[in-house]
Amino acid sequence: MTEVKMKRNLRSRHISMMAIGGSIGTGLFMASGAVVSQAGSYKAVLSYLVIGVFIYFLMSSLGEMASYYPVSGSFSSYAERFIDPSLGFAVGWLYWVIWILVAGIDIITLSKVLQFWSFFQQFSSFTLCIFFLIVLCVINITSVRIFGEIEYWLTFIKVITVIIFLISGFALIFGILGGQAHGLNTFVANNKISGAEGFLGFFAILSTAAFSFGGTESVAVASGESQNPAETMPKAVNQVFWRILIFYVATIFIISAVIPASDPRLLDTSNILASPFTLVFENAGMLIAATVMNAVICASVLSAGNSGIYFSSRQLFSLSTRGYAPKVFSKLSTNSSPQLAVLTSVVVIVLSFIFEKYNAAGYYMLLALVGVLVVCVWSISIIAQIRLRNAIRKQGKNEKEVLPYRAKFGLFGSYLAVFAFVALIVLQTYADFSKGGFAAAIYDILPPVLIIIICLAHKLIKKTKFVKLEEMDLDKFKY
Repeated sequence: MTEVKMKRNLRSRHISMMAIGGSIGTGLFMASGAVVSQAGSYKAVLSYLVIGVFIYFLMSSLGEMASYYPVSGSFSSYAERFIDPSLGFAVGWLYWVIWILVAGIDIITLSKVLQFWSFFQQFSSFTLCIFFLIVLCVINITSVRIFGEIEYWLTFIKVITVIIFLISGFALIFGILGGQAHGLNTFVANNKISGAEGFLGFFAILSTAAFSFGGTESVAVASGESQNPAETMPKAVNQVFWRILIFYVATIFIISAVIPASDPRLLDTSNILASPFTLVFENAGMLIAATVMNAVICASVLSAGNSGIYFSSRQLFSLSTRGYAPKVFSKLSTNSSPQLAVLTSVVVIVLSFIFEKYNAAGYYMLLALVGVLVVCVWSISIIAQIRLRNAIRKQGKNEKEVLPYRAKFGLFGSYLAVFAFVALIVLQTYADFSKGGFAAAIYDILPPVLIIIICLAHKLIKKTKFVKLEEMDLDKFKY
């Protein structure tokens, strides 16, 4: 980062808020009710608790590497330095694709959500997509500090909404709002439904919960522009567990305790009037709940689209600095922004708008790919951290002296998390194949296959070698 002259303009509060914002999105606002409706109260809460523990292990692993090796495009850099350069190449380009797709999907979602108000109905979805893409492009090419500030306040809106939701929910449970106390009667009754039966049934709910946490890891990418990554990254990681407990587990508990699982609206994940947040607010007597929630969801997807452009451009910038993309993408403007990388990512995002416009099913096809790709990146990143630890021991060095921050549960948490994520992909593939054959499982199979093909092709062309533990460079590029 010092060699390429990129300034570290993201402050501690920006990093901390991004750690929250990465795990609060439309999945929590819209799809959480479907989990309760399909699995019942006990299994829904348990699934988020289980996945929350694995996400904490993931973030601890990433925090260890990000504070030791703080660079933009961190995931491919970790794979390159600690596993194999060809794997770093594959992960880098696929992570760029992930954020291109995420940004495109979020902006498309924003254009659809805006149709809630009659004013925006006069514009086509494609026109709204182009307009907001231009706005977000301008934000990203100006200054990373401006990006961080805007992202901070958009996330702040989401956080306040969730806090108000939690207060209103508990007030309904204890009878402070709504006229009568719900107590735990609804929560107990919601467990008496048929759904998520057997191991694969419960696993399907775990899979949904895992994908809801997608984006939590993105704060590691921002470590490359953090003013003091050795301090800010551990702080962000240490706060993740409590945020998961408060924002996800408590939210699922309230939905289970206030809304009957038999309510058919919980299964409608596309209608703002059916959002479990809207239903709870309405039960609390807030009649303008739908309007307020629509505005919040607009802020949420706008924030996600903004982050998507930021992370995709930094990934392309990182690939360029390491010789995996044309050098022109590593050029910085006077305000330390990789403007060409931003503009190129924006142009590619337009392709997703065109694809969605002429192929409605394409929206869901790409969305399915993103979920498994993210879990693949999670797994590879944890393996990189495991190899870093093993290399330190192999070379006879002291972990306390080498690592600015060490994961609290060490390699135990890392091994447990990588096993869980690999099992997630394998069992998800098996479950989809059992239900719909190869056509249904293709979205689960394609991501790992793509990683293997790209990695092997690069290895054959560049003749790269697997990084041996005793030869791993533990000093170069250390922040």
